[in-house]
Amino acid sequence: MAVSIGRCLAVDACLLILTLTCHHSNADNIVAGASTEEAPHRRFEYKYSFKGPHLSQTDGIIPFWVHSGNAIPSADQVRITPSLRSQKGSVWTKNTVNFDHWEVKVTFRVSGRGRMGADGLAIWFTTAQGLDGPVYGAADNWNGIGIFFDSFDNDGKKNNPAVLVVGNNGKLVYDHPNDGTTQALGTCLRDFRNKPYPVRAKITYYKKTLTVLINNGFTPDKDDYEFCTKVDNMIIPQEGYFGISAATGGLAGDDHDVLSFLTFRLTEPGQDLPAPEAEMPKEEQDKYQEEFENFQQELDKKKDDYQKEHPEVQREPIEEMYESVNDREIRQVFEGQNQIHQEIKQLHRQLAMILDEQSRYVSVVTDEISKRHGELVGQAPSQEMGAVVATQQEILRNLNELRNSFHESLKQIDATQHQANPVSMGTYETVQHFNEIQEHLHVVKRNIEHLITRNGSPSENQGEKCPDPPKLPSCLGTIHFLVFVVIQSGLFLSYIMYKSQQEAAAKKFF
Repeated sequence: MAVSIGRCLAVDACLLILTLTCHHSNADNIVAGASTEEAPHRRFEYKYSFKGPHLSQTDGIIPFWVHSGNAIPSADQVRITPSLRSQKGSVWTKNTVNFDHWEVKVTFRVSGRGRMGADGLAIWFTTAQGLDGPVYGAADNWNGIGIFFDSFDNDGKKNNPAVLVVGNNGKLVYDHPNDGTTQALGTCLRDFRNKPYPVRAKITYYKKTLTVLINNGFTPDKDDYEFCTKVDNMIIPQEGYFGISAATGGLAGDDHDVLSFLTFRLTEPGQDLPAPEAEMPKEEQDKYQEEFENFQQELDKKKDDYQKEHPEVQREPIEEMYESVNDREIRQVFEGQNQIHQEIKQLHRQLAMILDEQSRYVSVVTDEISKRHGELVGQAPSQEMGAVVATQQEILRNLNELRNSFHESLKQIDATQHQANPVSMGTYETVQHFNEIQEHLHVVKRNIEHLITRNGSPSENQGEKCPDPPKLPSCLGTIHFLVFVVIQSGLFLSYIMYKSQQEAAAKKFF
């Protein structure tokens, strides 16, 4: 009996070991199969892409792309819409895309002053170019796929900003009142407004599966993507146009800037890669090459003729003839600094005049008190007279401190303007200098308040009144001076805030 029980236990142990071994081998096979899956081959397609620093040509045209509406191409980016009301814009490829599998990487910024933005930005793959329309600046009833970055909450459910994937066969009308949630094939909540770094979206269509990954723009890492949504068994048109559009609302708006749009063709492992020359016939290539050579020869001839007619003109690089975006911003910053510098100089001169008036007033009061001291021996004690003189001297000392504070502000502005390389100076250093100037103004305000307190405290603590000083018809009083300094400080701070708003408004169009 004991032997049979032992045999049973041994058989059970053997079966358990065999089971664990089988499970372990199956898991190894699954992991090995997953690791051996090859990634698709990626090839960059320049005719369906754009990026800086030479994004557009001198005539404002993006090579192989067309733009419409309020879109403004520049050397570094394409501003699809400025932050104004009821603006629309779009950018589309000139040629159709006939890839079976593809991937696009879009880098953009959505920035605005308001707490809520409007309306949003959309990335398209459609059979026709929707150059204008009500759906984020593009046409409705599209045939294809749209990835929407919706920043305005139309349905009031507080589910925005959001990213939606909406498909259409050309017959559906976009559901604006519900923010397209009734038609969305996939969605995720992502806040893409006012980020420290550009937001990046990677959209992949491979083996009838659409995947959307988002880089939220919190880090400078370009490959720090997070999963947003995925749509399986998705059928899209074989040929179509890539596009990107944006629109602003009637009450608020954002700057929608696209920094780059990169397109890649994906090929399954084991398949033959498409030949690059198969995209364009040999005759067409020769035709374009001949046109380019003729244009180059004509351009060189015109340059030589112009140089012969104007030998005194020195040839300069084309890039130096135009002002870049960074140079324009730095120029605006320095113009604002020069105006602030002039205002502070004017305040400094006025403060010097007031100090002279106050010094003359103190000297007159001191002389008058010393003259009356012998006549008013029983009326005003010498201790009270000394308190009056000490108070006036304290006022004069505090005024000198105010003058020194204004002088320090002038030195800081001069140091900002005379830095070695103005191009390398960023906006952060300028803002830091403005903050230091503002701190000095706060110190001036605190000194004025302290001065008012110190000036009023002797009269409150004394039991007897001091004799009135002689009235001077043309002298400035202490209260008038303090009110004047406070008003001047308030005007100066208001001017700084107004100038910063003007510069921010001017940047919207660059």
